[in-house]
Amino acid sequence: MPDAPLPQADAYPGGQARVAAHVVQAMNCHASRFGHAPHGFWPAEGAVSDATLAVLAEEGCGWIASGQGVLANSLNQAGRATHDKLNYLYRPYQFEHQGQRMHAFFRDDQLSDLIGFEYSQWHGEDAARHFVAQIEQIGRNASHDQTPLVSIILDGENAWEYYPYNGFYFFDALYGLLEAHPNIHTHTYHDYLRLNQLRTDCVAPAPLPPLVAGSWVYGNFATWIGSRDKNRAWDLLCAAKRSFDAVMASGHLSAAEEAAAEQQLCSCESSDWFWWFGDDNPSQSVQSFDRLFRHNLSALYRLLKLLPPAELAVPISQGGGHAEAGGTMRRGSA
Repeated sequence: MPDAPLPQADAYPGGQARVAAHVVQAMNCHASRFGHAPHGFWPAEGAVSDATLAVLAEEGCGWIASGQGVLANSLNQAGRATHDKLNYLYRPYQFEHQGQRMHAFFRDDQLSDLIGFEYSQWHGEDAARHFVAQIEQIGRNASHDQTPLVSIILDGENAWEYYPYNGFYFFDALYGLLEAHPNIHTHTYHDYLRLNQLRTDCVAPAPLPPLVAGSWVYGNFATWIGSRDKNRAWDLLCAAKRSFDAVMASGHLSAAEEAAAEQQLCSCESSDWFWWFGDDNPSQSVQSFDRLFRHNLSALYRLLKLLPPAELAVPISQGGGHAEAGGTMRRGSA
């Protein structure tokens, strides 16, 4: 979206270092709870760029996952055809950065969105059988000497409230069919990569072309930036970050005060704030997130021992749209 309106700020101050800090915190958080660092990452809504992948590779990430639109846009820019998903989607890719190697996987938007948006209206067993049939068709159409890898990735917490009994009947039927199926096998990405080294029928990783930056939401970043309200929110955050940097450089805060301010900054940097701003979401939700965002920015200023700017008392966005699933989810393509 090279022609999209942008915030007044040229860039987020110290953005690359902040990305690395969030990645390190996430890895430490995972290790403290599960006993080991995560093998890979699903960045927020699959939002990626070459710069983001470089940070993840430097921090030892083994794999990332994103959306079909990101891969298709990137292949098209590299002059490679994308008219047939069998020829490009159902395989791993490989990203290299300064000797660090990381794998990349891209979801099938159509199949993922069937679960996220359509199957909640179906009888659970019918939906499960239909989904398995789609996977079987991919297998029949694939080359006989290679087994396709089909990535199913969707919103992890919001889809199930639209299903009867939080998806119990759909899950029960789907997992039963998959467990009994002679040709479909489920894997984590980490296990698949280990399997890929052992079996000759697994699709070899292909070099990842330079990425057209985007997410699995429409293949771009329009959900977070480019509208008047979203851009204003970015400018407010950028101003707060410049104040944060100045106070930290001054040495006026104690170590405990610096830690509290840094943690508050993390909260202000959440991608969900910008998801909600704009006219494409319901007013009540937008206004709640608007109020909370400005409250968090004001709290950051106070932790920095600064007076919050008067503009933080002015609402950013009113909303007014009627988004699908109440605005909590987006499809992979518009």
